[in-house]
Amino acid sequence: MRRLVLLSLLLVSLLAVSGPITPDANRRNEEQTFLTYPEWFLVHSPAEYARYAAADRPLSDFPFWGHIRQLWASYARVTEATASYPLNTGYHVMILVIASSSTVEYGLRLAYERTLGRLGEWLRGPAPTVEERYAARVAQDYVNFIRVLPWYEYDFAQAMHGLWQLPAGGDSLFRKWERRYALSSEYLVKAGYGWLIKQATQASYGKELLTTLVVLDQPAAPDAQLPDVHLLQTLPDGRQLLSLPRYEAFRSHAEALAQQGANFHEIAGNPPHAKLLLTILAPANWQPGSGKDQLLFEQPLLTEPTRKRVALVTRVGQLGERLRQLHKQPVELEHIYDY
Repeated sequence: MRRLVLLSLLLVSLLAVSGPITPDANRRNEEQTFLTYPEWFLVHSPAEYARYAAADRPLSDFPFWGHIRQLWASYARVTEATASYPLNTGYHVMILVIASSSTVEYGLRLAYERTLGRLGEWLRGPAPTVEERYAARVAQDYVNFIRVLPWYEYDFAQAMHGLWQLPAGGDSLFRKWERRYALSSEYLVKAGYGWLIKQATQASYGKELLTTLVVLDQPAAPDAQLPDVHLLQTLPDGRQLLSLPRYEAFRSHAEALAQQGANFHEIAGNPPHAKLLLTILAPANWQPGSGKDQLLFEQPLLTEPTRKRVALVTRVGQLGERLRQLHKQPVELEHIYDY
């Protein structure tokens, strides 16, 4: 009888060790690594636009429609990649809402920039107006913000206020006032639509977690540049349960930990064999090679023809080694889609 009890306790112990270490509240489903891509494309696209605007290139030539094609094509591809998982209805509905609204927004902006906007460009002098420089700064500030927090939290009302504090006179008066009209319309609509989306999102899902829990195979070395890494538990076998920031900061933290030699055993409760999507920005002629990663798709950067976006599927347990390999190559890690 005593042996039976001991065997039962040993079995329970083994099962506990083999199961996920991450608490239930911090686990996220594996298919979300794919389904978060369309959300993040709507960060990558504004980032490309911000770089384009900062260079004072003609906004009437920005490929709004090309970005919409890339958005829907990538959604189709990640939908195929998640066909074997249980249907995540809520996430698909959310993607359809944001993709449809972005299609409408980009369509309207394309129509405007190719008509009245192009006229303003043609009548403008050689230097950008203060409104154009301001719009480029706001575009970059917006990108910096949505890499960390949801877009609907951005203060478009403050952006509008700042626009109308600019000097009203000066050269290129038609372009100045055309830009004021275009930017005021954009900020006003986004402020109202963002407020509605925020109410609907919080009513349906509550506030999003801003952290991702990971399990590393070895202790993480202290790093003054990573103050947001928090040790939650050290396991008997030396592995550590850590809290990392989610979204954009997860990329830089994962890279730093990988360079320390760490490997991941869990990310948001997903085990070593779980799939994990990442994207890199690479030279147009770069090829991923014959490693263990799966090439999901490629997208040219439409305003930077010498570079492309490459979406690769790796595994949680291979992430550390893959990041160390990419660090040695002429590529830029764009994002890790951490569920």
